[in-house]
Amino acid sequence: MRSPKSLAAALWSELDWPAQALDHLSFKGQGNLSSSFAVSDFGAAATSVAALALAEWVSLSGSAFPSVTLDRRLCDLWFSKSLKPIGWALPPQWDPIAGNYLANDGWIRLHTNAPHHRASVLKVLDCISDAKAVKSGVAQWSAQALEDAIVAQGGCAAKMLTRQEWLAHAQGRAVEQERLISREKLQKCRLRQIGSPSRPLAGLRVLDLTRVLAGPVATRFLAGFGANVLRIDSPLWDEPAVLPEVTIGKRRARLDLEEKFDRSIFERLLTQADVLVHGYRSDALENLGFGSHMRQQINPCLIDVALDAYGWTGPWAHRRGFDTIVQMSTGLAHSETLFFGSSEPKLLPVQSLDFGTGHLMAASVLRMLSDAWRGIEIGSARLSLAGTAGFLSKQPQQNVFDFAPACKEDFDEEVEQTFWGAAHRLRKPFSIDGLSMYWDYPAGPLGDSSASFD
Repeated sequence: MRSPKSLAAALWSELDWPAQALDHLSFKGQGNLSSSFAVSDFGAAATSVAALALAEWVSLSGSAFPSVTLDRRLCDLWFSKSLKPIGWALPPQWDPIAGNYLANDGWIRLHTNAPHHRASVLKVLDCISDAKAVKSGVAQWSAQALEDAIVAQGGCAAKMLTRQEWLAHAQGRAVEQERLISREKLQKCRLRQIGSPSRPLAGLRVLDLTRVLAGPVATRFLAGFGANVLRIDSPLWDEPAVLPEVTIGKRRARLDLEEKFDRSIFERLLTQADVLVHGYRSDALENLGFGSHMRQQINPCLIDVALDAYGWTGPWAHRRGFDTIVQMSTGLAHSETLFFGSSEPKLLPVQSLDFGTGHLMAASVLRMLSDAWRGIEIGSARLSLAGTAGFLSKQPQQNVFDFAPACKEDFDEEVEQTFWGAAHRLRKPFSIDGLSMYWDYPAGPLGDSSASFD
């Protein structure tokens, strides 16, 4: 089993950066998440790469390269929930009918948190929104036929595959040929003045077109060091279960990119942005007329970091997916099920694909920001949840740990005011010499700001 430092080195190399920076990285404490994979080590490593990329950016000002220290226990906790409400409760994480169901030949997972995804499932099954009715309906189908039908209806579902089945699948083979972080260098751009000694990303304009959960984690990280993050959502989208977690530090607006006036606003924002982070299906912006070539024409110096679920090539390149769905497809859930002797599918102890990929996305932004400062060509970076699953699947472990849940000492004493009420947030999972991570805007609902960087 590899150490978090060696995993960090492997992830750092995906950014094509010299290994010397790793001399400034250290870890403390223990990670104790039980899994058939090294999820604690991976979580600490992915978080450390984002922190180290920020330290690299800071060092370009001529100051000494700051030391970075990761707290492994806090990394474990941040890969779950970072907020502890005071006198109120977070919304339920899952829709009542989301989850694993036994078909007539195997297991399938239904993802129904979004209303239109739930509607797709219910239409295919021809049943009411009730877990018992859904269970009965699923039992009449083969897992593969039901997955195909739900996906064709615009929904989101995944049959549980073994790792071997995934690697033999056309999409699994395609993802294996993709880099974990695929970068394209397009042109040199003069970088305007960004940052200050205490807020190294102050003034960086980040246009955030991401949803649950990896993309919002990436932009939360950038906002924590001063980036001006503007999140854009459609008028119909909501994700109440995670908003208190991931909207902190950002302003939030709504635009309908199928409406002429809103499209003109979005195009103006693209010309003003330094960074675009997006996590829609890989053809979504293309279908809206804002594909990669158009974005480059609108803003040739845009740093463009994109995420999708199932990879950027292969027959599933445009398929909907989320962390837990990708776990089912790629064999991670099957491995966990065998490892723990479970009678039904078991998922990773935390959503490692989301949180890990989110930190790698933030590191990718910082890599290209540093390239721009050095006068090196910048362009785009592409990542996928399935690619991260492939990396994690190569990091097995055999230990079962006794994980201690978050306690009072794990949280900041300072009270954080969110839109929903007061809360305590976990202490930061890492430290960077000379810097503090904090956010300029409280967590709040979508669409409560104007669509402007000013």
